[in-house]
Parts: sequence; structure tokens; C-alpha cells
Amino acid sequence: MDERLKQLLDKCEAMAILTNKATYYWSIIKTIFQIPLILTGSIMCILNSFDNGKGIMKIPNVVVNGVSVLLMAYQNQLKVAEKVELFKTLSNQFLQLAHQIEGLDMEQIDRNLINNLTEKYDNYIMSCLFEDIPTRYKLEVRQIMEGKALPLQLNGCSGLSLKKNYSNVNLEII
Repeated sequence: MDERLKQLLDKCEAMAILTNKATYYWSIIKTIFQIPLILTGSIMCILNSFDNGKGIMKIPNVVVNGVSVLLMAYQNQLKVAEKVELFKTLSNQFLQLAHQIEGLDMEQIDRNLINNLTEKYDNYIMSCLFEDIPTRYKLEVRQIMEGKALPLQLNGCSGLSLKKNYSNVNLEII
């Protein structure tokens, strides 16, 4: 029973690291979208102050407005803000579960408790959008957690594999 808890703890730690990296990634994407939106809003404010009522600024205003709307639409289509919040929440949940497992007394541990903790972990895993996490972060976590139990999505079953260095291999052609 103790081995199952150790593996669950390793998996929680791996997922806490992975979702933390995913939060960082999507936060950068969110910032990349926010900066042009702030700039276009400022440009529109400046353009509107030069309007003298003759309609000279109408075309530049429409262009800047169109760029702004395009950026917002693309950001909404990618659901950037939702992904930041999802991965941030998951990171906290996996970390809390890891702390809960670490804080258990050996007398408390029974099959029912392990099953409940595993079910909680499985629920968190089901809400994780692995397809929205860049492969480089998955590979980093695999390297960090080498030799420890990993979630199925990181242990190579999903096609994720480390590149092997074959530069020292001598091949002979017969």
C-alpha cells in the first residue's frame, strides 16, 4: 500500500510541475496579446483627438479598430485566459494533493483512503488539457522526474519520447 502512495505522490509532483510550466506558457501568450491591445487602444485615443469633424481620421480609426477586434477574436478563439486559470488551478490542486499525501500518518493509511486519493488525482487528470501543453515542457518534466512514477501522458505511452543521442554510435555498412 505504501508503494501506491509513493507513486501517487510522484505523479502529483510531476503534474504540479507540468501545470505550473503550462501556466507560465499561457501567461506569456496572454501578455503577448495584451500588449498590442493596449497599444491599439492608445493609438485610437490619439487618433480621435486629432479628428476635426471632417472625417480625415475615419480610415485610420477603422484600421486600428479592426486590428484590435482581430486580436481580441483570436485571443478568445484560443481561450487564452481560461487556459491560464485552468492550469493555475490544476497546479494548486496537484500541489495540495501532494501535501495531503505527505501529511498522512502511517496509521491512517488504508485501502479506502488510497482509493479516494487516487480518485481525486484521476479527476484532476481528466480536467487537464494535455494537448495544450507544449511538448518541450512535457519532456522537461520527464527529465526532472526521471526514475519516478509518471502519469501515463508523460511516460511515453502517448508517443512522447526523448531524443536519443546516436552521435557516438558507429555503424558499419556491409
